[in-house]
Amino acid sequence: MGRSRIGVVTFPGSLDDHDARRAVRLAGARAVPLWHGDADLQGVDAVILPGGFSYGDYLRCGAIARFAPVMTELIPAARKGLPVLGICNGFQILCEAHLLPGALTRNQRRRFITRDITIRIENTTSAWTRAYRPGQEIGVVLKSGEGAYMADEQTLAALESGGQVLARYAAGNPNGSARDIAGVVSEAGNVAGLMPHPEHAIDALTGPGDDGLGFFTAVLGAGMPA
Repeated sequence: MGRSRIGVVTFPGSLDDHDARRAVRLAGARAVPLWHGDADLQGVDAVILPGGFSYGDYLRCGAIARFAPVMTELIPAARKGLPVLGICNGFQILCEAHLLPGALTRNQRRRFITRDITIRIENTTSAWTRAYRPGQEIGVVLKSGEGAYMADEQTLAALESGGQVLARYAAGNPNGSARDIAGVVSEAGNVAGLMPHPEHAIDALTGPGDDGLGFFTAVLGAGMPA
């Protein structure tokens, strides 16, 4: 079959697309650059929406990116089972596209946060977290101004009961996210959103260890759709 091909979308204002492609390569897959203006996924096996400030965060974070040409292909593909990971701004885009429930809002103290943090992996059956143990705590990087996850109580209850909480903040809640939620996953387990950055924790040289690499190695054996 050869190496898996994982696409990384670049939007105007993306900051972490290069980092995501590096993580993909380090995991052993082929990184395929995807352009926001092209309605073409190039037959990739999975897609990553990276962090940054797509379209300058005008209107709302991710609100314009949700209508980018590439999303016209990505949304139906995700609904058919294509593994998709949204990191930070990518998480915001997935919520705007209604591929994930809830929304990301301004941090509780209205300040941009950038620091190393610890999260606890809650769901280890998703396409992106199968490399971790239930309850495993890992070190990653948080850098966001609108990273507080919010949803109504009915949605939060459904996420809890359905095992759709992907990860929680483990050493204090840095941004006021409901129920300490750092990431969520779709009912099918193929679409995941994470506010912290695993791609900044893939080796000791450039980050706080390599705990985040599991997100990128896990999807290689996630049973990708034909």
